[in-house]
Amino acid sequence: MRRLFLPLFAVMLTLLGGCGYNQIQKNEEAVFAAWADVEATYQRRADLIPNLVETVKAYAAHERETLQAVTEARARVGQTNLTAKDLDNPAALEKFQSAQGQLSGALSRLLLVVERYPDLKADQNFRDLQHQLEGTENRINVARQRFNETVRIFNSSIRTFPNNLTNNFLLHLERKEPFKAQAGAEQVPKVKF
Repeated sequence: MRRLFLPLFAVMLTLLGGCGYNQIQKNEEAVFAAWADVEATYQRRADLIPNLVETVKAYAAHERETLQAVTEARARVGQTNLTAKDLDNPAALEKFQSAQGQLSGALSRLLLVVERYPDLKADQNFRDLQHQLEGTENRINVARQRFNETVRIFNSSIRTFPNNLTNNFLLHLERKEPFKAQAGAEQVPKVKF
């Protein structure tokens, strides 16, 4: 009996090693980690905006409407939460992206204020914050791209043979949703002064 058990055990280990179970688990964890990076970059932006707004307020009281739009958009972003469990829910991801898009639009209008009023650029603090904001937007874009690549790897791992069998019979994991461009994103923004 013992002679039969060891070879059978070795065969089982070999089969389990080739079924992709561990790789699928690693890929899903990578999706969660990539999502955490996206959230961290959004948090950096949310933390930076109050400082930017306060600096600009001191120099652009007459542009109160724009600053208020930034503040309100930031508040909406703070109220829209998306957890790693929601990554397979297209509606939740769309709601999250919409709130982030509104904030990006408000920030674009704020940067137009700077172009209209060059004296605002003279303040070193504002320029520093503006550079940080621009860097943060770039970080968000990079984090989104990395997330999408991680989602692609995960989705491929649960849909290709033999891993798809492991997923269908053991794990039952759903595809994750990547970030997608918002409707109208293909249009070139029009800037008018």
